[in-house]
Amino acid sequence: MALNEYKPQKLYYSIKEVAEMFGLNESTLRYWETEFPFLKPKTSGPAKIRQYQEKDIEQLRTIYNLVKERGFKLAAAKKILNANRKGADMKADVLTRLIGVRDDLMALKRQLDYVQ
Repeated sequence: MALNEYKPQKLYYSIKEVAEMFGLNESTLRYWETEFPFLKPKTSGPAKIRQYQEKDIEQLRTIYNLVKERGFKLAAAKKILNANRKGADMKADVLTRLIGVRDDLMALKRQLDYVQ
């Protein structure tokens, strides 16, 4: 049976793992949690260790798209998400897929260049 690449491999991710996924500092993620109230990863134990689920990562992907890729300030990103979160989520998803397609096409081009 083939591995489903879209199925999450883990139930919970640490803040370090999530920061590495996005190329951010852990402190940036903590700050975004204060700025975007819907972003609340599960915390466990007396040390309040953050445990990000797939839904948290999807929310972060949308915030990352607005702030880092499209260049919005945090206040503007909050307005966009409050006004039309579903639309912003869809745009982030489309952009992520397009980047993946671009990367695949570039890899194919490199292979074709190698063959010639």
